[in-house]
Amino acid sequence: MTEDPQQPPESLLPYDDWTEEALRQVAVRALAYAAANGLPGAHHFYVTFRTDFPDVVVPTRLLAQYPTEMTIVLQHQFWDLKVDEAASKFSVGLSFGGVPSILTIPFRAVIGFADPHVRLGLRFRSPVEPAAAPPPEAPPEIPPPGPEEPAAAEKPQVVSLDAFRRRTPPKE
Repeated sequence: MTEDPQQPPESLLPYDDWTEEALRQVAVRALAYAAANGLPGAHHFYVTFRTDFPDVVVPTRLLAQYPTEMTIVLQHQFWDLKVDEAASKFSVGLSFGGVPSILTIPFRAVIGFADPHVRLGLRFRSPVEPAAAPPPEAPPEIPPPGPEEPAAAEKPQVVSLDAFRRRTPPKE
């Protein structure tokens, strides 16, 4: 078997996974720094995460708006940013439509992190596979006809298509 010189050989080491985890740690460190010291200068973060990931805690009304993915901005109006590296998650207080809320987000749920001030943008593979199509529902059962109703098989209905055809006016 000859190898294609244009294609790199398949790796037996998970370099893609290691690289992604290392880049994810960049986002974790930035969040931990901001939790401990606040955001310096004009730095601010955009964090995109899967709302359908296990252990994500988001108010129900926001889940209704963002059933799979949501982006939050950590800039001026957020509070109680806490990073728990041992539990692999962070939490933050934000207001949505004037209603204060606390969000808890596992690091594995994060699929994007950006600091526009320094033009840093990281994308991560989605940890959640798209939901499989739900199984088709069984057709609803039709109750048997009552004593007054004749069964559908007993009384066929015929519709004449003539009623729906366009008629041309007669020529005079």
